[in-house]
Amino acid sequence: QVQLVESGGGLVQAGGSLRLSCAASGRTLSTYVMGWFRQAPGKEREFVAAISWSGGYTYYADSVKGRFTISRDNAKNTVYLQMNSLKPEDTAVYYCAAGRNWRFSVADFGSWGQGTQVTVSS
Repeated sequence: QVQLVESGGGLVQAGGSLRLSCAASGRTLSTYVMGWFRQAPGKEREFVAAISWSGGYTYYADSVKGRFTISRDNAKNTVYLQMNSLKPEDTAVYYCAAGRNWRFSVADFGSWGQGTQVTVSS
């Protein structure tokens, strides 16, 4: 089982940027598809972005396409989510997750971090 720890969340004004990091330990990160999810109060956890094992493929939710960029550094066992042009509706707890397959539902990811809060003010 891989352990995941997110960091980089905070409060930002609309239009601003944040970079989230997810540090992995316990297993080699390169054996996992990595994803970012988010959950706003009263809503279900939703998919944000995913990156393939070596980083050659990425996939985004329509709501963040063109604004967010997922990347990974397997040598550092770290995954990143660069978030630009943030909107108030991006406010949520953001979770890093590790999975074995190139699929993007919550159930397809078996390991999760504790989450980091992102708040975007208008």
